[in-house]
Amino acid sequence: MKALFIVTGRGLGGDAMVALNAMKALERRGVECEIALDASAHGTLFEKNGYSWHRISVPHAGGHSATKLSAAKGAFKLLTATFKARSLIKKLNVDFVVGVLGGGAIVASLGGKFARKPTFSLISTPLDSKVCPKFNQSYILPELDKFRWETLPKNMDKAFYPLSEDVGDGNPEIALQKLKEFPNFDENKKTIVFSSGSSIFKGMLDGINLVSECTDEYNLVLVGIPLEEEYNDLIDENKIVYVGYIDWINHLFKFADLTVLTDDGVSLEEALTCEKPIIALTKVKWGRYQNMAGVFKGAIIESEVSDVCKSIDEAFKNYDSLQKNALVYGKQCAEAADDLADRILKKLE
Repeated sequence: MKALFIVTGRGLGGDAMVALNAMKALERRGVECEIALDASAHGTLFEKNGYSWHRISVPHAGGHSATKLSAAKGAFKLLTATFKARSLIKKLNVDFVVGVLGGGAIVASLGGKFARKPTFSLISTPLDSKVCPKFNQSYILPELDKFRWETLPKNMDKAFYPLSEDVGDGNPEIALQKLKEFPNFDENKKTIVFSSGSSIFKGMLDGINLVSECTDEYNLVLVGIPLEEEYNDLIDENKIVYVGYIDWINHLFKFADLTVLTDDGVSLEEALTCEKPIIALTKVKWGRYQNMAGVFKGAIIESEVSDVCKSIDEAFKNYDSLQKNALVYGKQCAEAADDLADRILKKLE
């Protein structure tokens, strides 16, 4: 059996990681997977994992930040993109198609429809959630508000973000040895990890600086690369353990006592699989509010940036309860990729 994944984005960020993890789960079940990206995509993540890809057109309308103008421009390019996708689907003679987020999900829906192949869409934006379920089975990821609905419309189901098979296998000892390389790390203190993903947004810097001014009780570990060059001036490495962009985040999550993350998907699930309670800072990324505390109930404390110190105190006061719920959701998130693969294959029967 063969599948084609049509993926939005540049092939190096979160969209690509979602696709890669879902692909690997299907491959464990004997499915051969092909990848299609926009012609301008770098495909770095896939290349690092030994995959080549096909170049088609995958319009990008801006995801959660889409405007009427960007959506209109994306729609204008959609006709060409649809027929390029249809041609590739027919050429590869795949058994089914999977569209991954935003433009990739929409192009897959339309291309799969015209190629008369079963298609599945992973959706998380207002635009793909309006288009894709009209044509095929769609799986809502946690960032979309419909994830919290009790009853879903036709062709919609819920799915946690598919994660890598080893995401929960962090080794705290590895993180400890790496953190000891930083002169201001104190292994006698509790450790709190601050991260907004691979890029550090200003709101996350404001949050960690508020905590550093409020108390010196914790190791404050900052992960990522500043989104803007001038943000480097906001990092006080005398008070903050700044580790930069790292490939040992699962070890760090496993070692940490608490995580302070942004109110969006994959990192939250990764921390939960490592059994860690979370403070989710809201409106850090382009002012978006995702209500992840409404998805992972009892495992996440939602907080404005200005309230982060109070939220950290609350988290440690209620630590046992938060961690108990984190364990429950962590297990579900760790199994999400295999669960999604099984549901897709069952639909094909």
